[in-house]
Amino acid sequence: MGDDSLLDARALVPAEGGEWNGLLFDNPSVGVPPALTWTFRIPFAEVHGEAVALDVEWLPVPTGGWQVMSGLAASSGEFAEPAEASVRFQGHHRYDTVELRVLEQDGPRIRVAVTVAGDLDQLGPEQVSAEAWLRFTGIFVQLSGVGDAASALARLGEFTDPGGLAEQPDPRGIAYLFGAP
Repeated sequence: MGDDSLLDARALVPAEGGEWNGLLFDNPSVGVPPALTWTFRIPFAEVHGEAVALDVEWLPVPTGGWQVMSGLAASSGEFAEPAEASVRFQGHHRYDTVELRVLEQDGPRIRVAVTVAGDLDQLGPEQVSAEAWLRFTGIFVQLSGVGDAASALARLGEFTDPGGLAEQPDPRGIAYLFGAP
């Protein structure tokens, strides 16, 4: 690790507790049409006593349903075009590109391989790679004009197979959440 770097990629050891979820979202006031995207969060062992995690958010991964993710792959060539990749360590550090592969699935858990590159905020490592098991935490539906869970689930069915999902309370209170019972 150089003097001007905050983090050395060799210090990033995947830890238990990773999660993945979906978000069906729109924002008609700014012209964002409904789209289903996925978030993947890989925690790492603490570095210098501080939490570290890799987040890949807003990644569109077309799939027949949350139960058939194995073998899927997606990439993003520029930050927020479409995915946002960040390493969280002493702040939020953005990475320009992301490559994600779902290697296998065991029920609600998936094993992913992720590589992010292009350190936009000078965190230190130009590239960060990780492989980890992640637990499914559900699909959030946050759409304009949707006023009940039945409508939310029906709209979700327009984008992916919602089979095996049941309504759960959204801890944020702003969306409908459907998770594995």
